[in-house]
Amino acid sequence: MKAVLQRVTRASVEVDGHAVGRIDAGLLVLLGVAKGDGESDGRYLVEKIRTLRIFSDEQGKMNRSLADIGGSVLLVSQFTLLGRTTNGRRPSFDEAAPPDEAKRLYEAVATELRAQKIPVETGVFAAHMQVELLNDGPVTFVLDSRGAS
Repeated sequence: MKAVLQRVTRASVEVDGHAVGRIDAGLLVLLGVAKGDGESDGRYLVEKIRTLRIFSDEQGKMNRSLADIGGSVLLVSQFTLLGRTTNGRRPSFDEAAPPDEAKRLYEAVATELRAQKIPVETGVFAAHMQVELLNDGPVTFVLDSRGAS
């Protein structure tokens, strides 16, 4: 799994002009599920999302985690994170998991975050979405459950 974490002051996602998810301070997480990913990949990312110390303390140092600040997650599926652009001009999505498997694992990540007492809002899997955010910092990290980050 690949995830892009963006520290936000606020973020929202709309489908067909209707808000389906909205958070205040926390993380916008764009999540892509690759072929071969499983529950252990999701658990790895959940732990990183929950505990990565990327929020500022009183001295302005990145010393606090999402759990420390009581922040929320806006989780949005994004298969394009698995796109390869090395050959030609059209991205290849051969590395993305089939939709049924990707949806199952995406929903498992949301469920596990909630089980860890993290408030979670989500987009709509496989829908065309408009995502709006106010990036705080800006602070953005890319995570890969297969150890590339």
